[in-house]
Amino acid sequence: MANVVGSVPDGWWRDRVGAAQRLLTSLAALSGRTVPGPVGQLVRIVRIVAVLEGKANRAIMDYGRESESPEIVRATGSGDDAIVALARTAAAAAAGESVLVVSADRGLRARLPAAVGTAGPGWLNGLLGRSQTEAERP
Repeated sequence: MANVVGSVPDGWWRDRVGAAQRLLTSLAALSGRTVPGPVGQLVRIVRIVAVLEGKANRAIMDYGRESESPEIVRATGSGDDAIVALARTAAAAAAGESVLVVSADRGLRARLPAAVGTAGPGWLNGLLGRSQTEAERP
């Protein structure tokens, strides 16, 4: 979450919990949708796992309805370590489904299993209608 939250200069640094909560709410709308994938192919989003770390770890998700997505994982240490562990488990259990990690962090991407795809925050921001050049919000 930190990498995606930080990719839009909307004042997130003043309220990391609120920024994480806003992104979680936006992510919930993607669950079950078929969208253009990062390289143009259509992909169906069947599961979203959001890894929170640091101050954003206090974010909560009020879905306002029954929903299982996004699933929230609260990293007790490094968020990157939690993502790598989750990606390894997911890739092993995927059984024909694709696993995609959204991050611009090259170091994190290099640690992922070869079977795991990656996309930058710009791809996800585009799906969510979040502009990477938004003016700072109050």
